[in-house]
Amino acid sequence: MTSSNYFKRRGGNPLVPYLYLLPHALLFLVFIVYPIGFGIYVSLHRWNILSDVQPFVGLEFYRTIFTPGTPQFQFFWKTLLNTLFFVVVSVPALIVSALGLALLLQHPIPGRNIFRTIFFLPTILAVSIMGILWKWMFENRTGLVNILLEGLPFARSLPFLTTPGWAWLPIVIGTVWWTVGFNMILYSAALNNIPKTYYEAAELDGANRWNVFRFITWPMLSPVTLFATVSTTIGSFQLFGQSQVITAGGPLRTTQSVMMYITEEAFTNFQFSSAAAMSFTFGLMLLVVTAFQFRLMIRDLGRGNS
Repeated sequence: MTSSNYFKRRGGNPLVPYLYLLPHALLFLVFIVYPIGFGIYVSLHRWNILSDVQPFVGLEFYRTIFTPGTPQFQFFWKTLLNTLFFVVVSVPALIVSALGLALLLQHPIPGRNIFRTIFFLPTILAVSIMGILWKWMFENRTGLVNILLEGLPFARSLPFLTTPGWAWLPIVIGTVWWTVGFNMILYSAALNNIPKTYYEAAELDGANRWNVFRFITWPMLSPVTLFATVSTTIGSFQLFGQSQVITAGGPLRTTQSVMMYITEEAFTNFQFSSAAAMSFTFGLMLLVVTAFQFRLMIRDLGRGNS
């Protein structure tokens, strides 16, 4: 029996279910499909907001990204490597620290829920507030970190914000402090869902804490780890606000993310077509990374269940 015959027999209109879907479909078309389609159109034309003529140039702006010697090639790949460095450093730190906090707060200690709230609270802050706070903490002369370093007998103050390499420190530490609470809550909920009988059986068998974590806790947390890793990786690749507020991409563009450069290309250099081409190129790279993560972790899940 088809759906239309079913609704007719029930005395209803077969179009009613589609009317419920219509608001979502309209929002999806307006805010997802249309911007993507318009962005592709812009990337294939020489877009100039002051001109009525937007000539079609095909893949010209995509080729410049892969042509050595062009400014787009130089800065796009430099900032992409900067972003990749941030991802490689921040994602493991966020996963490990979140899991560690969740395990610590799993013990029945007094004020456990208060500590969870304290660790989660920074996630409600705007990125501008977080950036200003950690920029002040690592100020070259008056920052709290340098004041503490000057008080130590075998240490000295460092110009963190203007030294290549060291400038990443406030960005990474600030990001971990700012976002670790979300993953911690995910892990805490997952830990509460692990049946206690598993731990009781392991205790009867004489398993130590490491074996309990290795063979019970960690495999049971694999689905949450997959979600946390993928979402954290996507968020880290979208690095923008932390670098913008704390270091403004400096020194010498060493902390400028690819999102910052795409924004600069569009709204400072007014190269909208080039920025659109970079956005789609970066988006495709992000899709490949996400698909690889899913494939890798789902394979590990399959091995663990076999």
